[in-house]
Amino acid sequence: MSTTAITVIGGPTALLEYAGLRIVTDPTFDAPQVYEDPDETTLEKTAGPAIARTDLGPVDLVLLSHHGHKDNLDWEGLELIAQGIPTLSTRQAADDLFGGSVIGLDNWESYDFGVVTITAMPALHGPPGSEPMVGPVIGFMLEAEGEPTVYVSGDNASLPLVRQIADRFAPVDIALLFAGAARVDEIDADLTLNSTDAATAAQSLGARLVVGLHTEDWTHFSHTRPQLEAAFEGSGILADTPRGVRVELGG
Repeated sequence: MSTTAITVIGGPTALLEYAGLRIVTDPTFDAPQVYEDPDETTLEKTAGPAIARTDLGPVDLVLLSHHGHKDNLDWEGLELIAQGIPTLSTRQAADDLFGGSVIGLDNWESYDFGVVTITAMPALHGPPGSEPMVGPVIGFMLEAEGEPTVYVSGDNASLPLVRQIADRFAPVDIALLFAGAARVDEIDADLTLNSTDAATAAQSLGARLVVGLHTEDWTHFSHTRPQLEAAFEGSGILADTPRGVRVELGG
């Protein structure tokens, strides 16, 4: 059994050390800026990464919940993937991010990477019916013999889908939950878990430990880290994960 550890980099991005692998979630390493695109909502990033892409060190695998939004895959994130690092994502991402290193998965489909089995988890990036606007998204479940199970939610806002995942996998040892209650003008609903729903999701999953991501660095995140901490107050399961600090989560 190896030590599982997390280093929060910013937004949805973290470096997960798991079963001897160094895994990056939804890579965003750009400096603060405004992303304007006539085909997308304007997004503003307010803080740079705790660790620059060039200082990250070796990366074995990228888990990319979806590729269409700059707060999940930005220009520096694309540079990371372009190095040929194996990247698991949606089928759509594999079609669009051609080059051979992006592997598309359907819901519940598994992929073996070394000793780790990664299974694509269903996710919905907003309320029912929003997929034509926001595109497909997936989460991930990581399993390896002798290691804790790790759930990475991706940009999921659906508690019913979390319950489906719990029916198959609960209890989950560690849950990396993308929270922040992301909102845009075009959709009058949360696009990711709000703080209360994140706590409910953790309870449904029977999570031993929760890492909160996706609560900082972007103006469209309507819930911040303090709100997430308030929702988990008294539970004792929300990990203290200062930006840029390696935190051991156990083995």
